[in-house]
Amino acid sequence: MNENITYLSVLYLFIPVLLFLFFNLKLQLGISKKSIIAIIRMFIQLSLVGLFLQYLFDYNNWLINIAYIFIMILVASITTINSTLLVIKKHLLPIFSAIFIVNITMLVYFNYLVIDLTNIFTARYLIPIAGMIIGNSLSGNIIAIDRFYKNIKDNQKKYFTTLSLSTSRYEALRPYFRSAIKASVNPTIASIETIGLVALPGMMTGQILGGSAPMTAILYQIAIMIAILIVRYFTAILTILFTIRKSFNDYDVLDL
Repeated sequence: MNENITYLSVLYLFIPVLLFLFFNLKLQLGISKKSIIAIIRMFIQLSLVGLFLQYLFDYNNWLINIAYIFIMILVASITTINSTLLVIKKHLLPIFSAIFIVNITMLVYFNYLVIDLTNIFTARYLIPIAGMIIGNSLSGNIIAIDRFYKNIKDNQKKYFTTLSLSTSRYEALRPYFRSAIKASVNPTIASIETIGLVALPGMMTGQILGGSAPMTAILYQIAIMIAILIVRYFTAILTILFTIRKSFNDYDVLDL
C-alpha cells in the first residue's frame, strides 16, 4: 500500500463524479453546474491552503501562526453575518469578540493542559485544532443566530405582549434564547452520542491513517469532541448576548 495519496490518485474519483453528473442530467436535478464549480473550487482552495500550511509548518513563527488564527476568526465572523439576518457594520465587532474570546481561551487551554505542548503556538498543532474548533463554532453560531432572530421576527406579537407585562427585554427574549442555544448544540450532542457507532470521525481516521495507535487516536477524538461542544455552546451564548445590544432600539424593538 502506498501511504502517500497523489493528485493522480484523487483524479480516479472523477470517474464516479461522471456517473454522478450523468444521473443528475437524467433526473434533471439542475445541480450539475453547481457541483462541478464546487469541486473545482475545493480542489484549488485546498491545494493553495496545503501549500500555505506547509510554509507555516516549516517556518513555525508564533506571530504568523496567531495572525492566521485571527484571519480564521475574522472570516468566521463575516460568514456568520452573511449567513444570517445581521449586518456587518453593526454586528462584526460583537461577533468577532464572541468567537475570539471563546475559541482562543479553549485553544490555549487545550494545547497547554490537554495535549501538554511545550510551545502552545506550534503550527502543526495550533492550526489544525483551531480549524476544527472555529469551524464547528461557526456552524453552531449560524444556527443559533438564525434561529434566535427569526423566531423573534416571526413571533413579534408574542414578544411585545410579554414586554407589555412589565417584563425586561432579556426576560422577554429568554424563550428564544433557549431555543437558539439548544438548536446550536443539538447536532454536536447527537454526534457525540453516536460517535464510533455510526461512523469513525475525521480526526480519529486521519490519525490512524497517519500511523497513530487506535487508542491514542480515540483519546484525541474524545478530547476534541468535548472541546467542540464547549466552544459551540459558549460561542453561541456570547454571540447572542453581544449582538442583542446592537439589534434592538431604545424601545426594545428589533432593528437589524
